[in-house]
Amino acid sequence: MTSFDAVTVIATKRDGHELSDAQIDWVVDAYTRGEVADEQMSALAMAIVLRGMNRREIASWTAAMIATGDRLSFPMPTVDKHSTGGVGDKITLPLTPLVASYGVAVPQLSGRGLGHTGGTLDKFESIPGWRADLSVDEMARQLESVGAVVCAAGSRLVPADRKLYALRDVTGTVESIPLLASSIMSKKIAEGTGALVLDVKSGSGAFLKERADAAELARTMVELGNDAGVKTVALLTDMSTPLGLTAGNALEVTESLEVLSGAGPADVVDLTVALATEMLALVGIADVDPAEHLRGGQAMDVWRAMISAQGGDPDAPLPVAAHRESIAADRSGIVRSIDALAVGRAAWQLGAGRARQGDPVQAGAGVQMHATVGDPVVVGAPLVTLHTDTPERFSAARATLAGAVVIGAEDESASRQLILDRIVTLER
Repeated sequence: MTSFDAVTVIATKRDGHELSDAQIDWVVDAYTRGEVADEQMSALAMAIVLRGMNRREIASWTAAMIATGDRLSFPMPTVDKHSTGGVGDKITLPLTPLVASYGVAVPQLSGRGLGHTGGTLDKFESIPGWRADLSVDEMARQLESVGAVVCAAGSRLVPADRKLYALRDVTGTVESIPLLASSIMSKKIAEGTGALVLDVKSGSGAFLKERADAAELARTMVELGNDAGVKTVALLTDMSTPLGLTAGNALEVTESLEVLSGAGPADVVDLTVALATEMLALVGIADVDPAEHLRGGQAMDVWRAMISAQGGDPDAPLPVAAHRESIAADRSGIVRSIDALAVGRAAWQLGAGRARQGDPVQAGAGVQMHATVGDPVVVGAPLVTLHTDTPERFSAARATLAGAVVIGAEDESASRQLILDRIVTLER
């Protein structure tokens, strides 16, 4: 049996050399088992950030991560969506039941928020009674009976990623394309989905601010998925402006229900429909307009069944923050831009997010916008409303939002390109 040591593996990558498949298999497994120390994996992660990985190394690292835990499989064809996260990104909520309303099984293993990006599970957990932790058998039964499930990944699904992500979060090594791609795709491949649509964000509110970096991440993940036998497509989408008019858990659920009722903000509807179209096409359902199932109520029917199946009450009132405070427009005109990062940080400061894994969140906290890019506003009218249970948080959120909404002259026009690119084939 070939033996390795952590220092040699670290030095190999530090000096700009490729890691062999055997080195990668060993170091990922040994770290998961506790044989490689946190400080050693921190050094290797930083070496990867600085030196990068080639296609073979990334594929090998992804496979090694998957091999540390269980790999799920379901008896029916499945399709999933993954977003790289952003501000106001509540798309999973209307999208999952919408796709399932066409008879397609949609398993969504989701996570909780950290920092300025909201977590899908946090949004769902604002619904009274809803639970995120399901066994594999419970997932399979719900997929069979309802067609859709959103839940937390079990502890045996890619345990290497859970341990490594926590380390990367505190060592400045999150924004590495090889490590990001392998983290996301190891979980999606291990989840057992047959097809996958990726929503890769670019802009101020995204992990990767630059469009070129986001496109590289998208191409890398599409390649990893297709090589693993998962039909994979990516949309590159804008996150310079928040999605919709809300950022915060119960606020975003309310907005999602508007979309499921056939209304809601145009950008949330448009992205939901675009992603649903891609997901349905991957499983052979073409020439349909998913918006019809929003207007017709079929998606809402699946939503109600999905929430009920996981112990939630779809008719229960959602939590409302105890305190509200509005920020008024200081001039009349047209909204030219809204800084997504500032809105996300303000929602976090109000209690909607967490600074560390495990911190509690306020279900009703967040930021509600009364206009988006291209909308007219009148001086003195509410521009943004802040929601929190702890009013001492208002001042910090106000300071963060100072200058975040830019208002232009009334004779100016403003628009937003929501979908920036579609990535299905790769440069060799």
